[in-house]
Amino acid sequence: MTDNTQTIVDTALASADPAELQLGKYYAFVTPGGGLHKVDLTGPEHTGVPPRKAGTTTVRDAVSFHAYYSKHADDDTEVYADAERLTVTAVLDAHTADGARWAGHRLHLALRETAAWQQWNRNDGQLLDQETFAEFLQDHLPELLEPSAADMLEIAQSFQAAQKVDFQSATRLSSGQRQFQYVETATTKAGQKGQLTVPETFTIGLVPFEGSEGYKLTARLRYRIGQNGLRLGYKLERPDEIRKTAFADVVKAIGEQIDTPVMNGTSA
Repeated sequence: MTDNTQTIVDTALASADPAELQLGKYYAFVTPGGGLHKVDLTGPEHTGVPPRKAGTTTVRDAVSFHAYYSKHADDDTEVYADAERLTVTAVLDAHTADGARWAGHRLHLALRETAAWQQWNRNDGQLLDQETFAEFLQDHLPELLEPSAADMLEIAQSFQAAQKVDFQSATRLSSGQRQFQYVETATTKAGQKGQLTVPETFTIGLVPFEGSEGYKLTARLRYRIGQNGLRLGYKLERPDEIRKTAFADVVKAIGEQIDTPVMNGTSA
């Protein structure tokens, strides 16, 4: 190209009206010097739209899981349940059979234990003084199923009333209850004998996780009569098994609401 020709081209380019570029497209221009100038208008800063869905959303119950899943899942979404971590994870943009995808858009169900479940497990196997044990029963009357909450409240009040006594023995009755024998030590009633009868086992109803179903557990009475007086507590029967069952039921509820099989494990 001669100098005159280049001058004519440069003059034409300089005098040409500016071209209107469309957002969301990619352009390449040959510069007057023969170079290549690129203009990328495909980014989210130009289009206002992210290039793909990304991020992890955490929910706390099966209903919320299904609500988000039904909005974003497709035929290649994968779902994993991890019983050890008590989590269910959906990889909403998982790889397809024919190619790779980002696997960066995820739904994560992280179950959270209820306060009542934590409190009953915290005292499981612990021996408490009479007053503390009675207060615990009073604070948890809604979870007491059998004997009834009213009966257990009466028992709690009896232990609170029997503070200035000397417990001497405990006998197991044919009814399955435990009877405690005591002698009054208060000045006005010193020497008077009495007894308290307590069920050896009682049934409680607990919801292990927020948003999950309730389950029955059996608690067995524990006690010790020593120098510090009567100490009371309970031992829950197989709470870990109930916890596993509760998680399995959550996974089952999710599986019944979606078409994707729930795999046992953890996503990559």
